[in-house]
Amino acid sequence: MNDLHNYRGRFAPSPTGPLHFGSLVTALASYLEAKSLGGQWLIRIEDIDPLREPPAATSQILNSLDVHGLFPDAPVLFQSRRHGAYHAAIEHLLSKGLAYRCSCSRKQLQANHGRHPQHCREVDAVTPGQPFAIRFALHDEQCYWQDQLLGPQHQIVRAEIDDPVILRKEGFFAYQLAVVVDDIEQGITDVVRGSDLLDMTAQQLQIYQALEATPPRWLHIPVIVNDQGQKLSKQNHAPALNDHTPVENLFNALNALHQKPPDSLLGGSVENLLKWACEHWERDAIHLTSR
Repeated sequence: MNDLHNYRGRFAPSPTGPLHFGSLVTALASYLEAKSLGGQWLIRIEDIDPLREPPAATSQILNSLDVHGLFPDAPVLFQSRRHGAYHAAIEHLLSKGLAYRCSCSRKQLQANHGRHPQHCREVDAVTPGQPFAIRFALHDEQCYWQDQLLGPQHQIVRAEIDDPVILRKEGFFAYQLAVVVDDIEQGITDVVRGSDLLDMTAQQLQIYQALEATPPRWLHIPVIVNDQGQKLSKQNHAPALNDHTPVENLFNALNALHQKPPDSLLGGSVENLLKWACEHWERDAIHLTSR
């Protein structure tokens, strides 16, 4: 696997709104994991869904990260500027028979228990002018992999039924493709992310294999939930971070990660708090009931 001495991690938010506390916890965990291992930490803005992205969101996110002292070790990468790379990856997959055009609607797929009534995987049934998505062609697999926090993982991958969209009918690139292409491009060796993305890992492993690339190590942390037990998210109206209280925010994020920061840090600077956090980072202290 990847050499820890060349550790490259990243935080990759989607700019659907300003950062909230759950986003900060993930950003901080990925930052501390990288820095505690002497690695590099990068930022990527996953802005490939313009219909869900308020114009000011990207600048708000980057400003929040700056205020909280979370500076990347390389220029920020924007997915909206990477369309050529995604097109090239799709053409490669199509040429290898590892992706296919699909004009089936969600209703049709649901009615057929996930199977394609037009047999899209076997024949190109798309007629000229008909809208279509492009899907990655998974193969049946009992997938086993090791999570850096949760330990051994087993996921079942079902060909056709689970095939993910990699280019949507509207012409927008999908997360499952873009995240893999960009992690390859940026040389990402380790991914720290929320456990809500755990179930996507086995599919992503097959995409890495199809693109003939080495997958990263994954570390899935607990998601932060609200009083109703829902994941903190923009959809659930999570409040934006108060960028005027970065030390308090980071202190609370460390507590959410079970790092037990001393109260004395609250009277200090962002820099001192992050220095302490890097020196005392304990990955295994993170609460394991993550789902």
